[in-house]
Amino acid sequence: MTGKFSLSEKRSIAGLSVVIGLRMLGLSMIIPVFSVYAVKLPGSSVMLAGMAFGIYGLTQAFLQIPFGYMSDRFGRKPVVAFGLLLFGIGSVICAVTTNIYILIAGRFLQGGGAIASACFAWIADLTKESRRNTAMAFMGISVGGGIVMGMISGPVIGGILAQAHFSGWRQAFR
Repeated sequence: MTGKFSLSEKRSIAGLSVVIGLRMLGLSMIIPVFSVYAVKLPGSSVMLAGMAFGIYGLTQAFLQIPFGYMSDRFGRKPVVAFGLLLFGIGSVICAVTTNIYILIAGRFLQGGGAIASACFAWIADLTKESRRNTAMAFMGISVGGGIVMGMISGPVIGGILAQAHFSGWRQAFR
């Protein structure tokens, strides 16, 4: 029997699950509309739009291990905060740019905020071993839930924004 989570564990799991879930929600909301609008930027092509989309995942993949190492060395909280700051700066750049190359740079910065390894390590630090699997499952649910909700809500919100004469896909980064 694994027992119940302490109040401290519940707060930690809930807080980090919300952070990572909202981040995934924001990222997946743009998936249905990203390439449609990215190819319309001046100087853009299908290849550059694909590069703008893919650079995020590539940067994430390369930086998870270094960010995990940095979180071991400097602490989880500063690394997660730094990653969220990088992601936020990248999002602002993506929201305001009208240049495909600057969009690629913004997506690179978003991917540079590779916090998943630090968040999962943080949960492991804060939970007892007997309940760690359950805590990790909650984190996984928040990742998957954020992605699914973003895929569902992205086209709906994008359509509403487009009809309201907003700047289309860039609103997803704000």
